Amino acid sequence: MIGFLIRAAVVAVGLWVASSIVPGIAFASNGTLIWAALALGVVNGLVRPIMVVLTFPITILTLGLFLLVVNGLMIQLVAHFLTGFHVEGLLPAILTSIVVSLTSWVISWLVGPSGYEVYVVHR
Repeated sequence: MIGFLIRAAVVAVGLWVASSIVPGIAFASNGTLIWAALALGVVNGLVRPIMVVLTFPITILTLGLFLLVVNGLMIQLVAHFLTGFHVEGLLPAILTSIVVSLTSWVISWLVGPSGYEVYVVHR
């Protein structure tokens, strides 16, 4: 559970950065931003794997680039169900998914693997 919350916090930072630099992405409040990060974590855990399997042939044909569309669709799905999170189309959603991914990568690089050892339960 702690790992999920840490990843949600990192996604929240990525969504905040995306809302600052990507036109067409808006949050009504910081609370909405946090709920969007939590909802995106749930959607990425439940819906995204199904979408990846269903779109596997086109993903192969596009050499994996179609996964950007799948990620954008996951952001649009969260925006559809969450009041206060506004996405103006697929292109801003795809750009947001790229910004969130890059932000997560940078934070992971800065923290390093030792930053996650604190949250691992040793048996």
